[in-house]
Amino acid sequence: MIARHIEQHGYPTVIMGAARDIVESVCVPRFWFSDFPLGHSAGKPFDPESQRETLKGALDLLHSATNPGDTRESPQRWSDDDSWKADFMDISRLSPAHIARLKAQHEQTRAVKTRT
Repeated sequence: MIARHIEQHGYPTVIMGAARDIVESVCVPRFWFSDFPLGHSAGKPFDPESQRETLKGALDLLHSATNPGDTRESPQRWSDDDSWKADFMDISRLSPAHIARLKAQHEQTRAVKTRT
């Protein structure tokens, strides 16, 4: 929605994302899709080359898109196979202690954000 508002004021936008179905359902003007886990739409963590290539692809899309709602897919791959998709965010594989640690970390992060 923000991208559409910015576009209405004359500034082109590109959304970089990893949740293709969600992003396309809101009809963004231009979408650079990376088939990566959620939260990694700007490239692989600690991998400056992946991040540069992601940004380059998004900027190229900004200049080359010809149709409203244009989606382009990054050629980068998260791993050599797609097994990460079955494992990502599958809490059934985590111990109750690990889940409790993750929940505590999340609550700590939320507490910091609400104070600022």
